Amino acid sequence: MKTELGLAGTVVLVTGGVRGVGRGIAGVFLAHGARVVVCARREAPTEAEFAACDVRDEAQVAALVEGIVERHGRLDVVVNNAGGAPYVPAAEASPRLHEKIVQLNLLAPLLVAQHANAVMQRQDDGGSIVMISSVSGTRPSPGTAAYGAAKAGLGNLTASLAVEWAPKVRVNALAVGMVRTEQSHLHYGSEAAVEAVGKTVPLGRLAEPAEIGHCAAFLASGLASYVSGATLRVHGGGEVPAFLAAADVNHREDS
Repeated sequence: MKTELGLAGTVVLVTGGVRGVGRGIAGVFLAHGARVVVCARREAPTEAEFAACDVRDEAQVAALVEGIVERHGRLDVVVNNAGGAPYVPAAEASPRLHEKIVQLNLLAPLLVAQHANAVMQRQDDGGSIVMISSVSGTRPSPGTAAYGAAKAGLGNLTASLAVEWAPKVRVNALAVGMVRTEQSHLHYGSEAAVEAVGKTVPLGRLAEPAEIGHCAAFLASGLASYVSGATLRVHGGGEVPAFLAAADVNHREDS
């Protein structure tokens, strides 16, 4: 891959970057010549530099960011990817579970962003923060209601931080749709089910993790130098409205 984005030599942190979408994002930045640090609570095979961190813990986040600056001298890009939630109907979920989901998907990205911003504000060329949000933040999210609510909050947080931290730091988000990962079966079931789910997307398939990475790399790059406070939808066209399958007014055969 060529490096037209100008990311070669930049120092990039991808939270939750050891598997799934995060690993795809890290791989794209590596291909563009960036020095990539990935963090997670537990180490996993990765081509990037690994640092153990629970992004919900302020002391661990502070140590993570300080360590990156000590090793590399700067921090140019943060991709706040760590997140997720199990499927539990809201009526059955405990208050503690809801609290943990909001903490991971909203408060943790804010915490990481705060520590990254403190570094980036001191750098001559500032920095860029990309939040990995979800289409669940802009549509009903049954079974993951607290997750959807947290992602909705992440969109507002992105816009607010973009105003507060300008002009040194740009803050943007990706509203990600369904992605094919090594854990797709946990969300959709068998391979046949994964394929069937993909066909509900206008582009006819689920995204690949690297496709999310390409969008994150663009937002982090100088090509997006006048983009801040934005949320880019990366969802293959979204979801076909359900009523179209039920309606027959536009499916009549000509007599």
